[in-house]
Amino acid sequence: MNPHALPPIAGREAEILALVQQNRPLASPPNALDLAQIRSGFACALHMHQPTIPAGAQGELISHLQYMFEHPGEGDNHNAEAFAQCYRRLADLLPQLIAEGCNPRIMLDYSGNLLWGVEQMGRRDIVEALQRLAWDPALQPHVEWLGTFWSHAVAPSTPIPDLKLQILAWQHQFEALFGPEALQRVKGFSPPEMALPNHPDTLYEFVKALRECGYRWLLVQEHSVENLDGSALGHEQRYIPNQLVARNSHGETLSITALIKTQGSDTKLVGQMQPYYEALGLNRLELGGTTIPPLVSQIADGENGGVMMNEFPQAFIQAHQRIAAEGGGRTGTVAMNGTEYLELLEAAGVSSEAFPRIQAVQQHRLWQQLEGPPTPDAVQAVIAELQAHDSGFSMAGASWTNNLSWVEGYANVLEPMSSLSAAFHQRFDPLVAADPAVTRSEAYQRALLQLLLLETSCFRYWGQGTWTDYASEIHRRGVAQLEERELEVV
Repeated sequence: MNPHALPPIAGREAEILALVQQNRPLASPPNALDLAQIRSGFACALHMHQPTIPAGAQGELISHLQYMFEHPGEGDNHNAEAFAQCYRRLADLLPQLIAEGCNPRIMLDYSGNLLWGVEQMGRRDIVEALQRLAWDPALQPHVEWLGTFWSHAVAPSTPIPDLKLQILAWQHQFEALFGPEALQRVKGFSPPEMALPNHPDTLYEFVKALRECGYRWLLVQEHSVENLDGSALGHEQRYIPNQLVARNSHGETLSITALIKTQGSDTKLVGQMQPYYEALGLNRLELGGTTIPPLVSQIADGENGGVMMNEFPQAFIQAHQRIAAEGGGRTGTVAMNGTEYLELLEAAGVSSEAFPRIQAVQQHRLWQQLEGPPTPDAVQAVIAELQAHDSGFSMAGASWTNNLSWVEGYANVLEPMSSLSAAFHQRFDPLVAADPAVTRSEAYQRALLQLLLLETSCFRYWGQGTWTDYASEIHRRGVAQLEERELEVV
């Protein structure tokens, strides 16, 4: 692959949307679990990401993984090859376990940046391992790919018009690498940083975009949601599907199924297979007039930290060997993937109508204080009033941690991000509306790439300095792309 080529992030929107709206069951009948034989389940997801940065020898856009290889003396960069092996090792672990008679499961969330980056680097070993996980019929029942935003954007602070662009860009990238059938099987969504919008209009547009792009469910952090009466989720409620309701400032509502990620962000939870050991202590629950196995859902960085680099493989193997010894991986406490679990419930007659209804955190206070029917002005007035009287009230969303803000102190990233987004849509939206083929043009895709990259969470997560400088450079390039396009149009 030409390392300077553009990633496949746009140009086939109509085809992609038609593809993902088709409903294809995930589980193959020979490998399907019997819900009645399962006491409890656990679903583990691994999140993999490396940002794209303007740090090549001549300022080229390269993967941070490539930067790590090229600068081994900086920080933890000596772990570059260990990280690279983490990105491919499930293609070794799963066949090994299956050959031993185990019935393993894993969910994988790879950012578009990372998928593009390993191709840029020419790491065919990683690409081919991931293609095996996506293509091999013997592995498909054991692996569930989760969708995400292409460049690891934080949903609550991403401009609303860009939410769907991020989702579609990832779908373009995934389909180009793994093919249409693999993309059709992607029905769950993993929000970067587990960040869930709680502003009514942002959440509504997020859910709308997910549904339009074919997603059936998403993973949410337990403290980022609440019941409709404002109470926290009950203990048992965390282990069953919930229905996330999004109501916007016009009073329109949409909903999507949510699986609850329990506890915090500690990678040890997955690295040491804590979800399995937690599930061992759970029993079937009543839902929709029947009993179902509870599901412990958890996600962790798949490569970051000593636990994931070194302890996870053996812990994963040992847990599945124990499960196989006790019930063949099909009875008692078993591994399940998210879509598989939901399909088993549906086959048992448990529909989404039976799921508890939840909303984003803090919304109860908003709707409780709103008088009369919702309007954008009325909703904004209530938000302003609540913020004025309570410093703890925020519409900036919630993520895996409460001690890190994605907004405060980052005006030097957020304001350029908003202005670039507005300029991009002002320039291209009328052109795309008149001729959808505009998204295939190099001018559109180059400008879109800079916009998506500027929204990468890493440019805020790591604080002021080098990373915000990267953001400034990407913003400069994005503005230049749009000005160049403007001259062409004129």
